[in-house]
Amino acid sequence: MTDRDHERQDDGRFLDALPGGAALLRSRAMPSLFEALETQSEGTVAVDRDARVVWINAKYARMLGISDPADAIGREVEDIIPHSQMRQVLATGQPILLDLMLFGTQRLVVTRFPLTDDRGAIIGAVGFVLYDSLHRLKPLLAELSRLEAELAATKRRLDEGRQPRYTLQSYVGDSPVCLEVKRKARLAARTDAPILLLGETGTGKELIAQAIHGLSARSGRSFVGVNVAAIPETLLEAEFFGAVPGAYTGLDRRGREGRFKTANGGTLFLDEIGDMPLGLQAKLLRALQEQEIEPLGSDRPVKVDVRVIAATNVDLERRIRDGRFRSDLYYRLNVLPIRLPALAEMGGGLEAIAESILQEIAARTGLPLRGLTPEAVEALGRHRWPGNVRELRNVLERTCLLTDNRRLTATDLAEALPDATEAAAPAQPPGVRRTVPQPQPVPGYDEAFDEFERALLGRALAASDGRASEAARALGISRAAFYKKLGRLGMRAGG
Repeated sequence: MTDRDHERQDDGRFLDALPGGAALLRSRAMPSLFEALETQSEGTVAVDRDARVVWINAKYARMLGISDPADAIGREVEDIIPHSQMRQVLATGQPILLDLMLFGTQRLVVTRFPLTDDRGAIIGAVGFVLYDSLHRLKPLLAELSRLEAELAATKRRLDEGRQPRYTLQSYVGDSPVCLEVKRKARLAARTDAPILLLGETGTGKELIAQAIHGLSARSGRSFVGVNVAAIPETLLEAEFFGAVPGAYTGLDRRGREGRFKTANGGTLFLDEIGDMPLGLQAKLLRALQEQEIEPLGSDRPVKVDVRVIAATNVDLERRIRDGRFRSDLYYRLNVLPIRLPALAEMGGGLEAIAESILQEIAARTGLPLRGLTPEAVEALGRHRWPGNVRELRNVLERTCLLTDNRRLTATDLAEALPDATEAAAPAQPPGVRRTVPQPQPVPGYDEAFDEFERALLGRALAASDGRASEAARALGISRAAFYKKLGRLGMRAGG
Protein backbone atom coordinates (compact mmCIF):
# COMPACT_ATOMS: atom_id res chain seq x y z
CA MET A 1 0.00 0.00 0.00
CA THR A 2 1.39 3.43 -1.00
CA ASP A 3 1.57 6.54 1.18
CA ARG A 4 -1.26 8.00 -0.88
CA ASP A 5 -3.41 4.91 -0.15
CA HIS A 6 -2.71 5.28 3.58
CA GLU A 7 -3.69 8.95 3.46
CA ARG A 8 -6.90 8.14 1.58
CA GLN A 9 -7.70 5.39 4.09
CA ASP A 10 -7.15 7.80 7.01
CA ASP A 11 -9.36 10.42 5.32
CA GLY A 12 -12.08 7.82 4.90
CA ARG A 13 -11.97 6.82 8.56
CA PHE A 14 -12.19 10.51 9.53
CA LEU A 15 -15.18 11.13 7.27
CA ASP A 16 -16.99 7.97 8.43
CA ALA A 17 -16.74 9.19 12.02
CA LEU A 18 -18.49 12.49 11.21
CA PRO A 19 -22.24 12.91 12.01
CA GLY A 20 -24.43 12.48 8.95
CA GLY A 21 -21.98 10.17 7.21
CA ALA A 22 -19.01 10.68 5.01
CA ALA A 23 -20.72 9.99 1.73
CA LEU A 24 -23.08 12.93 2.13
CA LEU A 25 -20.27 15.27 3.13
CA ARG A 26 -18.08 14.14 0.26
CA SER A 27 -20.88 14.31 -2.30
CA ARG A 28 -21.77 17.87 -1.30
CA ALA A 29 -18.39 19.34 -0.30
CA MET A 30 -16.33 18.36 -3.31
CA PRO A 31 -18.64 19.77 -6.01
CA SER A 32 -19.25 22.81 -3.82
CA LEU A 33 -15.51 23.46 -3.49
CA PHE A 34 -14.96 23.04 -7.22
CA GLU A 35 -17.89 25.31 -7.99
CA ALA A 36 -16.59 27.98 -5.63
CA LEU A 37 -13.14 27.92 -7.20
CA GLU A 38 -14.59 27.96 -10.69
CA THR A 39 -16.91 30.87 -9.85
CA GLN A 40 -14.30 33.02 -8.06
CA SER A 41 -11.45 32.39 -10.50
CA GLU A 42 -10.85 34.20 -13.77
CA GLY A 43 -10.74 30.95 -15.71
CA THR A 44 -10.77 27.16 -15.38
CA VAL A 45 -9.44 24.38 -17.61
CA ALA A 46 -9.30 20.59 -17.21
CA VAL A 47 -7.17 18.11 -19.18
CA ASP A 48 -7.00 14.32 -19.42
CA ARG A 49 -3.91 12.25 -18.66
CA ASP A 50 -2.56 12.96 -22.16
CA ALA A 51 -2.79 16.74 -21.52
CA ARG A 52 -5.69 17.18 -23.96
CA VAL A 53 -8.36 19.73 -23.01
CA VAL A 54 -11.59 18.08 -21.86
CA TRP A 55 -13.27 21.17 -20.43
CA ILE A 56 -12.78 24.94 -20.32
CA ASN A 57 -15.19 27.57 -19.08
CA ALA A 58 -16.40 30.39 -21.29
CA LYS A 59 -14.66 33.10 -19.26
CA TYR A 60 -11.22 31.46 -19.80
CA ALA A 61 -11.96 30.75 -23.46
CA ARG A 62 -12.73 34.43 -24.10
CA MET A 63 -9.51 35.45 -22.32
CA LEU A 64 -7.60 33.11 -24.67
CA GLY A 65 -9.35 34.53 -27.74
CA ILE A 66 -11.57 31.47 -28.34
CA SER A 67 -15.18 32.42 -29.09
CA ASP A 68 -16.65 28.94 -28.55
CA PRO A 69 -15.24 26.79 -25.71
CA ALA A 70 -16.13 23.65 -27.69
CA ASP A 71 -13.38 24.57 -30.19
CA ALA A 72 -10.72 23.89 -27.50
CA ILE A 73 -11.94 20.38 -26.60
CA GLY A 74 -9.56 17.61 -27.65
CA ARG A 75 -6.63 19.92 -28.40
CA GLU A 76 -3.33 19.66 -26.54
CA VAL A 77 -3.28 22.22 -23.76
CA GLU A 78 -0.09 23.93 -25.07
CA ASP A 79 -1.89 24.70 -28.35
CA ILE A 80 -4.21 27.10 -26.58
CA ILE A 81 -2.11 27.96 -23.47
CA PRO A 82 1.54 28.13 -24.70
CA HIS A 83 3.17 28.39 -21.25
CA SER A 84 0.98 25.85 -19.48
CA GLN A 85 2.59 23.56 -16.88
CA MET A 86 -0.32 21.10 -16.78
CA ARG A 87 1.81 18.38 -18.40
CA GLN A 88 4.32 18.71 -15.55
CA VAL A 89 1.53 18.20 -13.00
CA LEU A 90 0.47 15.04 -14.85
CA ALA A 91 4.03 13.74 -14.95
CA THR A 92 4.87 14.36 -11.29
CA GLY A 93 1.46 14.00 -9.66
CA GLN A 94 2.31 17.09 -7.59
CA PRO A 95 0.22 20.28 -7.54
CA ILE A 96 1.65 23.70 -8.40
CA LEU A 97 -0.17 25.76 -5.83
CA LEU A 98 0.85 29.27 -6.86
CA ASP A 99 2.59 30.29 -10.06
CA LEU A 100 2.94 33.22 -12.44
CA MET A 101 2.16 32.31 -16.07
CA LEU A 102 2.95 34.63 -18.97
CA PHE A 103 0.17 35.00 -21.55
CA GLY A 104 0.99 37.61 -24.17
CA THR A 105 1.84 40.71 -22.16
CA GLN A 106 -0.19 39.56 -19.18
CA ARG A 107 1.04 37.74 -16.10
CA LEU A 108 -1.61 35.39 -14.76
CA VAL A 109 -1.61 34.04 -11.21
CA VAL A 110 -2.54 30.35 -11.54
CA THR A 111 -2.87 27.16 -9.49
CA ARG A 112 -2.91 23.57 -10.78
CA PHE A 113 -4.00 20.25 -9.20
CA PRO A 114 -3.75 16.63 -10.34
CA LEU A 115 -6.96 14.55 -10.57
CA THR A 116 -6.88 10.90 -9.44
CA ASP A 117 -9.27 7.94 -9.50
CA ASP A 118 -10.20 5.82 -6.46
CA ARG A 119 -6.97 3.83 -6.78
CA GLY A 120 -4.81 6.96 -6.80
CA ALA A 121 -3.92 6.80 -10.51
CA ILE A 122 -3.52 10.15 -12.33
CA ILE A 123 -6.41 10.63 -14.75
CA GLY A 124 -6.02 14.32 -15.48
CA ALA A 125 -5.46 17.77 -14.03
CA VAL A 126 -7.36 20.99 -13.44
CA GLY A 127 -6.07 24.55 -13.48
CA PHE A 128 -7.50 27.82 -12.21
CA VAL A 129 -6.54 31.38 -13.11
CA LEU A 130 -6.83 33.07 -9.70
CA TYR A 131 -6.05 36.59 -10.90
CA ASP A 132 -5.63 38.11 -14.34
CA SER A 133 -3.86 41.15 -12.86
CA LEU A 134 -1.09 41.39 -10.29
CA HIS A 135 -2.42 44.54 -8.62
CA ARG A 136 -4.37 42.40 -6.11
CA LEU A 137 -1.10 40.81 -5.04
CA LYS A 138 0.76 44.07 -4.45
CA PRO A 139 1.11 43.59 -0.66
CA LEU A 140 2.46 40.06 -1.15
CA LEU A 141 4.81 41.09 -3.95
CA ALA A 142 6.06 44.08 -1.94
CA GLU A 143 6.91 41.80 1.00
CA LEU A 144 8.61 39.35 -1.38
CA SER A 145 10.68 42.17 -2.89
CA ARG A 146 11.68 43.37 0.59
CA LEU A 147 12.81 39.89 1.63
CA GLU A 148 14.74 39.42 -1.63
CA ALA A 149 16.49 42.78 -1.09
CA GLU A 150 17.43 41.81 2.48
CA LEU A 151 18.73 38.46 1.28
CA ALA A 152 20.83 40.11 -1.44
CA ALA A 153 22.25 42.64 1.06
CA THR A 154 23.12 39.89 3.54
CA LYS A 155 24.84 37.89 0.79
CA ARG A 156 26.87 40.95 -0.22
CA ARG A 157 27.98 41.49 3.38
CA LEU A 158 28.99 37.84 3.70
CA ASP A 159 30.90 37.97 0.41
CA GLU A 160 32.67 41.16 1.50
CA GLY A 161 33.61 39.51 4.79
CA ARG A 162 35.18 36.63 2.91
CA GLN A 163 37.40 38.85 0.79
CA PRO A 164 41.10 38.99 1.75
CA ARG A 165 42.19 41.92 3.93
CA TYR A 166 45.90 41.62 3.14
CA THR A 167 48.00 41.90 0.01
CA LEU A 168 51.63 41.05 -0.64
CA GLN A 169 52.49 44.66 0.19
CA SER A 170 51.21 43.95 3.72
CA TYR A 171 54.15 41.57 4.20
CA VAL A 172 56.72 44.16 5.22
CA GLY A 173 60.43 43.58 4.82
CA ASP A 174 63.10 43.83 2.14
CA SER A 175 65.66 41.42 3.57
CA PRO A 176 66.65 38.45 1.35
CA VAL A 177 64.48 36.01 3.32
CA CYS A 178 61.42 38.30 2.99
CA LEU A 179 61.99 38.82 -0.73
CA GLU A 180 62.22 35.04 -1.21
CA VAL A 181 58.85 34.57 0.52
CA LYS A 182 57.28 37.16 -1.79
CA ARG A 183 58.85 35.55 -4.87
CA LYS A 184 57.43 32.13 -3.97
CA ALA A 185 54.03 33.65 -3.17
CA ARG A 186 53.84 35.17 -6.66
CA LEU A 187 54.77 31.82 -8.21
CA ALA A 188 52.14 30.05 -6.09
CA ALA A 189 49.43 32.45 -7.26
CA ARG A 190 49.88 31.32 -10.86
CA THR A 191 48.62 27.77 -10.22
CA ASP A 192 45.91 25.96 -8.27
CA ALA A 193 48.34 23.52 -6.64
CA PRO A 194 48.04 23.06 -2.85
CA ILE A 195 50.45 25.16 -0.77
CA LEU A 196 51.98 24.39 2.61
CA LEU A 197 53.06 27.40 4.68
CA LEU A 198 55.63 26.58 7.36
CA GLY A 199 56.71 28.80 10.22
CA GLU A 200 56.38 29.66 13.87
CA THR A 201 53.25 31.17 15.36
CA GLY A 202 52.95 34.86 14.49
CA THR A 203 55.07 34.84 11.32
CA GLY A 204 52.21 35.93 9.03
CA LYS A 205 51.03 32.66 7.48
CA GLU A 206 47.43 33.81 7.02
CA LEU A 207 48.65 37.12 5.60
CA ILE A 208 50.62 35.29 2.91
CA ALA A 209 47.68 32.93 2.23
CA GLN A 210 45.39 35.93 1.64
CA ALA A 211 48.01 37.59 -0.54
CA ILE A 212 48.33 34.48 -2.72
CA HIS A 213 44.53 34.32 -3.08
CA GLY A 214 44.41 38.02 -4.02
CA LEU A 215 47.02 37.52 -6.77
CA SER A 216 45.39 34.37 -8.16
CA ALA A 217 42.64 33.89 -10.73
CA ARG A 218 40.29 33.15 -7.80
CA SER A 219 40.64 36.63 -6.31
CA GLY A 220 37.02 37.53 -7.02
CA ARG A 221 35.70 34.55 -5.07
CA SER A 222 35.61 33.74 -1.35
CA PHE A 223 38.64 33.32 0.88
CA VAL A 224 37.59 31.12 3.81
CA GLY A 225 39.98 30.61 6.72
CA VAL A 226 39.56 28.04 9.48
CA ASN A 227 41.79 27.23 12.46
CA VAL A 228 41.71 23.46 12.86
CA ALA A 229 42.88 23.63 16.48
CA ALA A 230 40.07 26.01 17.47
CA ILE A 231 37.19 23.65 16.57
CA PRO A 232 36.16 20.77 18.86
CA GLU A 233 37.08 17.43 17.31
CA THR A 234 33.46 16.23 17.40
CA LEU A 235 32.36 19.11 15.15
CA LEU A 236 35.27 19.15 12.72
CA GLU A 237 33.77 16.87 10.07
CA ALA A 238 30.50 18.82 9.84
CA GLU A 239 32.45 22.10 9.93
CA PHE A 240 34.58 21.07 6.95
CA PHE A 241 32.26 18.97 4.82
CA GLY A 242 28.77 20.01 5.94
CA ALA A 243 25.89 17.84 7.13
CA VAL A 244 22.51 16.86 5.70
CA PRO A 245 19.31 17.53 7.70
CA GLY A 246 18.96 15.04 10.57
CA ALA A 247 22.63 14.00 10.48
CA TYR A 248 22.90 14.60 14.22
CA THR A 249 20.78 15.88 17.09
CA GLY A 250 20.41 19.63 17.29
CA LEU A 251 21.28 20.27 13.63
CA ASP A 252 19.22 22.91 11.83
CA ARG A 253 16.52 21.33 9.67
CA ARG A 254 18.14 22.87 6.60
CA GLY A 255 21.39 21.05 7.32
CA ARG A 256 24.82 22.65 7.50
CA GLU A 257 26.96 24.05 4.71
CA GLY A 258 30.59 23.12 5.33
CA ARG A 259 33.63 25.31 4.77
CA PHE A 260 34.46 23.52 1.51
CA LYS A 261 31.05 24.45 0.09
CA THR A 262 31.36 28.02 1.37
CA ALA A 263 34.77 28.35 -0.33
CA ASN A 264 33.58 26.77 -3.61
CA GLY A 265 35.31 28.55 -6.48
CA GLY A 266 37.73 30.26 -4.11
CA THR A 267 40.41 29.42 -1.55
CA LEU A 268 40.21 27.46 1.71
CA PHE A 269 42.94 28.26 4.26
CA LEU A 270 43.53 25.51 6.83
CA ASP A 271 45.59 26.85 9.71
CA GLU A 272 47.28 24.48 12.20
CA ILE A 273 46.74 21.52 9.87
CA GLY A 274 49.05 19.43 12.05
CA ASP A 275 46.29 19.24 14.69
CA MET A 276 43.77 17.59 12.35
CA PRO A 277 42.61 14.12 13.58
CA LEU A 278 43.75 11.14 11.49
CA GLY A 279 40.21 10.13 10.53
CA LEU A 280 39.47 13.52 9.07
CA GLN A 281 42.81 13.58 7.25
CA ALA A 282 41.57 10.72 5.03
CA LYS A 283 38.47 12.69 4.01
CA LEU A 284 40.58 15.79 3.34
CA LEU A 285 42.91 13.77 1.13
CA ARG A 286 39.94 12.52 -0.91
CA ALA A 287 38.58 16.05 -1.23
CA LEU A 288 41.96 17.24 -2.56
CA GLN A 289 42.40 14.36 -4.99
CA GLU A 290 38.84 14.02 -6.31
CA GLN A 291 37.62 17.60 -5.77
CA GLU A 292 34.49 16.25 -4.14
CA ILE A 293 33.18 16.05 -0.58
CA GLU A 294 30.66 13.86 1.22
CA PRO A 295 28.53 15.74 3.79
CA LEU A 296 27.97 14.09 7.15
CA GLY A 297 24.96 11.76 6.97
CA SER A 298 24.96 11.64 3.16
CA ASP A 299 26.09 8.92 0.75
CA ARG A 300 26.21 11.25 -2.26
CA PRO A 301 29.47 13.02 -3.10
CA VAL A 302 29.25 16.72 -3.94
CA LYS A 303 31.64 18.26 -6.48
CA VAL A 304 33.59 21.32 -5.31
CA ASP A 305 36.20 23.58 -6.85
CA VAL A 306 38.46 24.71 -4.02
CA ARG A 307 42.12 25.70 -3.82
CA VAL A 308 43.60 24.63 -0.46
CA ILE A 309 46.38 26.48 1.37
CA ALA A 310 47.47 24.76 4.59
CA ALA A 311 49.70 26.10 7.36
CA THR A 312 51.47 24.61 10.35
CA ASN A 313 53.94 25.56 13.06
CA VAL A 314 54.94 21.96 13.86
CA ASP A 315 57.29 19.47 12.22
CA LEU A 316 54.91 17.39 10.08
CA GLU A 317 57.64 14.92 9.07
CA ARG A 318 58.21 14.12 12.72
CA ARG A 319 54.47 13.69 13.23
CA ILE A 320 54.42 11.26 10.31
CA ARG A 321 57.10 9.20 12.05
CA ASP A 322 55.05 9.32 15.26
CA GLY A 323 51.95 8.10 13.41
CA ARG A 324 50.05 11.34 14.00
CA PHE A 325 49.93 12.60 10.41
CA ARG A 326 49.31 10.79 7.12
CA SER A 327 52.28 10.76 4.78
CA ASP A 328 50.03 10.69 1.66
CA LEU A 329 48.24 13.85 2.82
CA TYR A 330 51.57 15.51 3.61
CA TYR A 331 52.89 14.87 0.09
CA ARG A 332 49.59 16.09 -1.40
CA LEU A 333 49.77 19.35 0.57
CA ASN A 334 53.51 19.86 0.23
CA VAL A 335 53.49 20.51 -3.52
CA LEU A 336 54.79 24.04 -3.03
CA PRO A 337 56.14 24.67 0.50
CA ILE A 338 56.86 28.23 1.62
CA ARG A 339 58.80 28.72 4.85
CA LEU A 340 58.16 32.01 6.63
CA PRO A 341 61.11 33.30 8.67
CA ALA A 342 60.82 34.06 12.35
CA LEU A 343 61.15 37.70 13.39
CA ALA A 344 64.65 37.05 14.75
CA GLU A 345 65.72 35.98 11.22
CA MET A 346 64.57 39.23 9.60
CA GLY A 347 67.87 41.01 10.14
CA GLY A 348 67.61 44.61 8.98
CA GLY A 349 63.93 44.09 8.13
CA LEU A 350 62.90 44.33 11.79
CA GLU A 351 62.96 48.15 11.78
CA ALA A 352 60.66 48.36 8.75
CA ILE A 353 58.22 45.91 10.35
CA ALA A 354 58.20 47.89 13.61
CA GLU A 355 57.54 51.17 11.77
CA SER A 356 54.68 49.57 9.83
CA ILE A 357 53.14 48.32 13.10
CA LEU A 358 53.46 51.79 14.64
CA GLN A 359 51.57 53.25 11.67
CA GLU A 360 48.84 50.64 12.08
CA ILE A 361 48.57 51.37 15.83
CA ALA A 362 48.22 55.11 15.19
CA ALA A 363 45.52 54.56 12.55
CA ARG A 364 43.56 52.12 14.72
CA THR A 365 43.79 53.84 18.12
CA GLY A 366 44.01 57.52 17.20
CA LEU A 367 47.27 57.85 19.13
CA PRO A 368 50.03 60.04 17.63
CA LEU A 369 52.30 58.36 15.11
CA ARG A 370 55.55 57.32 16.82
CA GLY A 371 59.04 56.71 15.47
CA LEU A 372 62.05 54.78 16.81
CA THR A 373 65.42 56.08 17.93
CA PRO A 374 68.55 54.14 16.82
CA GLU A 375 68.95 52.90 20.42
CA ALA A 376 65.36 51.58 20.39
CA VAL A 377 65.97 49.76 17.11
CA GLU A 378 69.12 48.23 18.59
CA ALA A 379 67.19 47.15 21.70
CA LEU A 380 64.50 45.50 19.56
CA GLY A 381 67.20 43.70 17.61
CA ARG A 382 68.67 42.15 20.79
CA HIS A 383 65.38 40.47 21.75
CA ARG A 384 64.71 36.87 20.59
CA TRP A 385 60.99 37.49 19.83
CA PRO A 386 59.61 34.00 20.56
CA GLY A 387 56.10 35.37 19.86
CA ASN A 388 57.23 36.91 16.54
CA VAL A 389 55.12 39.72 15.05
CA ARG A 390 52.30 39.30 17.58
CA GLU A 391 54.76 39.84 20.42
CA LEU A 392 56.35 42.84 18.65
CA ARG A 393 52.92 44.43 18.12
CA ASN A 394 52.07 43.86 21.80
CA VAL A 395 55.32 45.47 22.97
CA LEU A 396 54.98 48.50 20.68
CA GLU A 397 51.32 49.13 21.49
CA ARG A 398 51.98 48.86 25.23
CA THR A 399 54.90 51.28 24.91
CA CYS A 400 52.78 53.77 22.95
CA LEU A 401 50.22 53.75 25.77
CA LEU A 402 52.86 54.33 28.46
CA THR A 403 54.76 57.28 26.96
CA ASP A 404 54.08 60.60 25.24
CA ASN A 405 57.40 60.61 23.36
CA ARG A 406 57.00 60.89 19.60
CA ARG A 407 60.24 58.90 19.13
CA LEU A 408 60.42 55.79 21.27
CA THR A 409 63.69 55.23 23.12
CA ALA A 410 65.23 52.12 24.65
CA THR A 411 64.11 53.45 28.03
CA ASP A 412 60.51 53.74 26.78
CA LEU A 413 60.64 50.11 25.71
CA ALA A 414 62.05 48.92 29.04
CA GLU A 415 58.74 48.30 30.83
CA ALA A 416 57.24 46.32 27.96
CA LEU A 417 60.51 44.67 26.95
CA PRO A 418 62.70 43.79 29.98
CA ASP A 419 65.90 43.27 27.99
CA ALA A 420 65.54 46.58 26.10
CA THR A 421 68.13 48.39 28.27
CA GLU A 422 70.56 45.52 28.63
CA ALA A 423 73.97 46.55 27.41
CA ALA A 424 76.41 44.31 25.69
CA ALA A 425 78.48 42.13 28.07
CA PRO A 426 81.43 44.16 29.48
CA ALA A 427 84.93 43.25 28.43
CA GLN A 428 86.89 41.01 30.81
CA PRO A 429 89.39 42.86 33.06
CA PRO A 430 93.08 42.21 32.29
CA GLY A 431 94.46 39.08 33.91
CA VAL A 432 91.02 37.46 34.37
CA ARG A 433 90.79 34.15 32.60
CA ARG A 434 87.73 33.91 30.38
CA THR A 435 85.58 30.85 30.84
CA VAL A 436 84.55 29.30 27.57
CA PRO A 437 81.02 27.91 27.85
CA GLN A 438 80.62 24.27 26.90
CA PRO A 439 78.25 23.54 24.00
CA GLN A 440 74.83 22.29 25.10
CA PRO A 441 72.93 19.52 23.29
CA VAL A 442 70.47 20.93 20.78
CA PRO A 443 66.88 19.79 21.46
CA GLY A 444 64.63 18.59 18.64
CA TYR A 445 62.27 21.06 16.98
CA ASP A 446 59.12 19.76 18.67
CA GLU A 447 60.75 19.71 22.13
CA ALA A 448 62.10 23.23 21.70
CA PHE A 449 58.77 24.50 20.43
CA ASP A 450 56.89 22.84 23.29
CA GLU A 451 59.29 24.48 25.74
CA PHE A 452 58.72 27.87 24.12
CA GLU A 453 54.92 27.44 24.12
CA ARG A 454 54.90 26.30 27.74
CA ALA A 455 56.83 29.41 28.76
CA LEU A 456 54.68 31.71 26.61
CA LEU A 457 51.40 30.30 27.91
CA GLY A 458 52.74 30.46 31.47
CA ARG A 459 53.63 34.15 31.09
CA ALA A 460 50.22 34.91 29.59
CA LEU A 461 48.43 33.16 32.47
CA ALA A 462 50.56 34.92 35.05
CA ALA A 463 49.84 38.32 33.48
CA SER A 464 46.08 37.61 33.50
CA ASP A 465 45.96 36.18 37.06
CA GLY A 466 45.23 32.70 35.70
CA ARG A 467 42.21 33.75 33.61
CA ALA A 468 42.36 31.66 30.44
CA SER A 469 40.04 33.91 28.39
CA GLU A 470 42.21 37.00 28.99
CA ALA A 471 45.41 35.05 28.37
CA ALA A 472 44.08 33.71 25.06
CA ARG A 473 43.00 37.22 24.02
CA ALA A 474 46.44 38.64 24.85
CA LEU A 475 48.08 35.97 22.68
CA GLY A 476 45.66 36.55 19.82
CA ILE A 477 44.24 33.01 19.79
CA SER A 478 40.81 31.58 20.57
CA ARG A 479 39.89 30.30 24.03
CA ALA A 480 39.36 26.79 22.59
CA ALA A 481 42.81 26.79 20.98
CA PHE A 482 44.35 28.05 24.24
CA TYR A 483 42.80 25.21 26.26
CA LYS A 484 43.85 22.69 23.62
CA LYS A 485 47.46 23.85 23.90
CA LEU A 486 47.29 23.69 27.71
CA GLY A 487 46.04 20.11 27.54
CA ARG A 488 48.75 19.07 25.09
CA LEU A 489 51.46 20.56 27.31
CA GLY A 490 50.00 19.15 30.52
CA MET A 491 49.23 22.61 31.93
CA ARG A 492 46.16 23.98 33.69
CA ALA A 493 44.59 27.41 33.90
CA GLY A 494 44.19 28.97 37.28
CA GLY A 495 40.61 30.11 36.68
